[in-house]
Formats: sequence, C-alpha cells, structure tokens
Amino acid sequence: MDSPPPLSAIKDAKVLMVGAGGIGCELLKTLALSGFPDIHIIDMDTIEVSNLNRQFLFRQKHVGQSKAKVAREAVLRFRPNISITPYHANVKDPDFNVDFFKQFSVVLNGLDNLDARRHVNRLCLAADVPLVESGTTGFLGQVTVHLKGKTECYECQPKPAPKSYPVCTITSTPSKFVHCIVWAKDLLFAKLFGDKAQDNDLNVRSGNASTSDHTEDVFERRKDEDIEEYGRRIYDHVFGYNIEVALANEETWKNRSKPRPIYSKDVLPERLIKQNGNMDSASATDNPSSVSAMASLGMKNPQEIWSLMENSKIFLEALKLFFGKRKKEVGNLSFDKDDQLAVEFVTSAANIRASSFGIPLHSLFESKGIAGNIVHAVATTNAIIAGLIVIEAIKVLQKDARSYRMTYCLEHPSKKMLLMPVEPYEPNKSCYVCSETPLSLEINTHRSTLREFVDKIVKAKLGMNLPLIMHGSALLYEVGDDLEEDMVTNYAANLEKVLSELPSPVTSGTLLTVEDLQQELTCNISIKHREEFDEEKEPDGMVLSGWTPAPAVEKKDENHVDNGVGTSKNITNAEQVETNEDLEIVPADIEIPAEKKRKLSEISNNDGLGTSRVAAKTNNHSKVQDLDDDDDVVFISGGDSDPSKKRKLH
Repeated sequence: MDSPPPLSAIKDAKVLMVGAGGIGCELLKTLALSGFPDIHIIDMDTIEVSNLNRQFLFRQKHVGQSKAKVAREAVLRFRPNISITPYHANVKDPDFNVDFFKQFSVVLNGLDNLDARRHVNRLCLAADVPLVESGTTGFLGQVTVHLKGKTECYECQPKPAPKSYPVCTITSTPSKFVHCIVWAKDLLFAKLFGDKAQDNDLNVRSGNASTSDHTEDVFERRKDEDIEEYGRRIYDHVFGYNIEVALANEETWKNRSKPRPIYSKDVLPERLIKQNGNMDSASATDNPSSVSAMASLGMKNPQEIWSLMENSKIFLEALKLFFGKRKKEVGNLSFDKDDQLAVEFVTSAANIRASSFGIPLHSLFESKGIAGNIVHAVATTNAIIAGLIVIEAIKVLQKDARSYRMTYCLEHPSKKMLLMPVEPYEPNKSCYVCSETPLSLEINTHRSTLREFVDKIVKAKLGMNLPLIMHGSALLYEVGDDLEEDMVTNYAANLEKVLSELPSPVTSGTLLTVEDLQQELTCNISIKHREEFDEEKEPDGMVLSGWTPAPAVEKKDENHVDNGVGTSKNITNAEQVETNEDLEIVPADIEIPAEKKRKLSEISNNDGLGTSRVAAKTNNHSKVQDLDDDDDVVFISGGDSDPSKKRKLH
C-alpha cells in the first residue's frame, strides 16, 4: 500500500500515544498511513473479547495479550518501515517521568479515565510538550489542543462534582438498582476485599452487647473457619440480620415498602454442589482478573438475569475464589470493571439486595455497565476523532497556532453540521495546575487527620501519586522507595494525627505546600478551620476551592443568530442512564458563546474537518460535552465558557 510522501513536519516527528483501545487502534493506523516514522505507545490493558467489535487491529487469538504490543504487530504488517515502540505498562509508572516525555514532539491521548488524563496533562506541562486530548462516547466525540502558556491546559476548567447519593439512601433505603450497585461495590466489596480497617455502615451491631455474634467483627474470618461457612455468615449478616435491624425502625417504613430479610438457608441447600463446572475452569489463564465464578458454576450467558438462587451461588462462589485463588490480593483490592470476578461478585450482591427491596434484578452485562461507567463505543466516531487528532497533531508540528481547533463531533446535525470547531482559549489564570494559583481548603483541623487530607484532597481531588507535604520548612509527609526506615515510621505516625496535633501544627491560616515530584507539580493550599459540615452536601467533611465558577452565559435575544449546536440528548444524571461508575456520569453543559464560534464556511481546507463548507446558523445555544473516551468508560465533564473570562488565541 503506497502513500504520498509525508509532510516535512512529520518526517522528524517522534510521537507518544497513550492508549491503544478504541481511539488508539484508529489513531495508530492513521498515524502510520500519514507517514509518521517514530511512534511510541503506552497501554496497560490486555485485549478482551468485548473489544473485538471496534478495535479492529485485534482478533480472537489475541485475547489476553497486550494491546500495545499486538497493535504494533498489526500495523507493522502493512507499514513495515516505520518504528513503533510498545509499552505494556501504566502511564503513571515512575519510568514515564518528565525526562521520558521530553523526547517527544507531541503527545496524543486516548485514555479512559480522568486520573490518568490529569497525570499526562501535568507531565506534558512539565516537559513543555504539546498535548492533543480526545474522547468519545457513542456518537459524541471531541479533540482539544493544549500547549503550555498558549492554550488552556486540560485542568484549566473545573470538572463538575460526581453525582452522589446520601449515605442513608445507599445503606438503608435503596429504591433504584444503581443504589444497590453502589452499596455492593463501594461498601461490601471494599469491606471484604479492600482495607478491612476502614469504617462503613455494613458492620451493624446488635442492640444487645452481650450477643457474641454481633459484638465481634463479622467480616473477620474465624480461625479454621470453612470458606463456605464464612461466606454464608457474611451473606446472613448483610442480607438478613442488617435488614432486620433496619426493619426495627418502624418510622422509616411508614411510607415505604418494607424489605425482606434473606438468609442463605432459605435460598440454598446446606452445602453447595457445583454443577457443569469446576474451580479449575474458573482460572484457566494465569491472569487473576480472568478468574470467574460463572465458569466455575458452568454459567455462560452474561446477558441472562439470574434468579435469587443463582445470584446467591455466584456470591458464595466468587467469595470462595477470591480467598482461594487470589488470597494474596485480599486486603488490597479495589473494584475494577475489567476484573471479571469483581464484576460477578458485585452483580450478585446487588441483585440479592435488590431482591430484598423489591427492585428489579439486572444481568451481569447491565450491572457491569452501571458499575463500570460503561457507555458503549461506536467505531465510526473513534475513526472520525482519530483523524481529527492527526490533523491537529500536524498543525502542532507545523507550529500553525492560528489554525488550532477544539472540535466536537455531534450525534445529530444542526444546520447540516456534524463537526463543531472552536478556537482554543488562553490559559485560565486561576488554574492551580498551569498557573499555580493557591487553593483554599475549609476543614476541621481538630478532627480531620492527615490521612484524610491525603486521601480525600491530595490524591482524590488533586490527583497526586507521590505527594510531599510541607508546612514551611517542616516536612509532614512523603512517599518514596528511598526513604529511611525511621522517616517512614514518622510519616506513618503523622498520618494518624489530627492536623492541629502534627509536629508542625496545621491550624486556620496555615499555608501548606503540596508537591508531586513525578509530575513536577507544586501547589499551595490555604487552610481555613471550620467546625461543622453538611453530611449530605459535604460528605468529605472538607471543601476545596481554588476558583469561582463564572456565571452562566445570559440567554440571548431570540432574534440573535449564532452557530449553535444541537447535541444528542444530554445525560443529566446517573439515574437516567444506568451505565455509570461511581455515579460519576454528570452533565457537561459547556456553553460556547456566539462570538467564539466560526462558521464552517470560514474554515479553510487546512482545518481538515472533512465536511462540506456550509455556513450554519441557528438561534440555539450550543451544548457540547467534554467526553472522556474511548474504551467504554466516560466521565462526562465540563467547564465554563463565559466570554468575559476567556479569550481566543490569535
């Protein structure tokens, strides 16, 4: 297959691709056919059967193999003279540091989660390497360009808070299946297979303190206890005893349907006898994530809705396999949508709870969608977005700043437009990542520990992996492999102390410096003491702020004409589309002011949008979604586009 000679800007380019999934396969193919000579790919995932319908570089025989490596082999078959270097690894690994990123001409993202996106954004800023971001979900897609000091970075606009539910709804009065999924994933799975020391509302105590069964930690496996006995004891506690405790509060059920306690003896025979399967078949591969309770029990159809008995069998079998085949991981696990056994356990637990509360049951396929934030990808959208990524990458290599575009792919045409190009904005001066603006944290310094600050703010909110925390010249916390033993001990002790009792006390007015040496990111956080927080609205018990969201764009006069965009029906919350993870599918509603838009007829062929040059006019405001991409997972996030706060690049 011959191709025209590459542009001079492409000849010497060295490109880093992050992600080799839905967008990644299309992108690698397009880069190769466009003449890019030196391409590096990072992807930690292995190929699954569910990938094969759209990730066209992979075949059935490749299931279980590295995406990055197989993608390389596939492309080299039709472009043998280019260099492709694959890395079957996590982009957050220490090897991929700032020096590693500095060797590339441009970085192209095809990631599926917010945390990794933020990490790559920060490394690109530190290395001063241009980043082209992308994302798809269904028929919607987007491509954005980020250059240090010239355009907004990926984090210049605040991402909306994840959709959440009151704890009491999840633990006591679920009314939707998504509530049961959250309970099974974030409470039960975490309690059984994560850190058992964490507090949550599952370990309900009996009102009678002398009742030995419920004064002990029921989640602690007793000495010499048979695994099935342990599983049944957990089953009876969370689906039976806890429900009975909840029923004792009659006030709760005055206007609600009462749940029914479910005990294992009422659903299952005394000892389970496996049929049409065996435990060996549950782990036919060496990959722990491939261990399957379904395979062990001879169940094959993920789209079938299991009965209460089948869910109960899967529940006990999955628990047995975790403690039998994956015992070393127990205590350190967190839910992963690509972990088959974890999805089976969460599905069965959610269904048993749903059965107790009279909520319709769901199949494994449906449950995985809800638990894993899955919005199924469309191959055509991935191909369009991959093409747009390469177009923007070429502009970046040619240093053609005036032609850079953020381009949104729409599901439904508005005045014959399916692609909406928007000029990039200048950096947000209030961005704590690229402008180093101080942040503010309201927190109860007498009750909150350093560990809570690290977990809820430094890691969860700021996305730092290897944080270092300083108060003036005093080092309060640090992580790293080269620390001396006494330092590790001191920092571990600090984690358990409340902020006001640290060696260098943190009180109202304190300015903390938080660094991530891997990301080469530093930010300052001003501490403000606050006594009380609203448990429903502020469940973390602390509030981080660094900028004030700009006011919404005022509605224009009906006669005003602009290049508005009509998108597909927006996902407004996790309940409407039960295909979400952590209830983190949230609305975007990014307003593009009319003065920031350009008609397609005004865009030269060099913009490469591949559409007819039609002037599109409508009196509707546009709403575009900031899509997270690709491999089925999407955080639909957004930002603010007040024209008074942003300026186009010229």
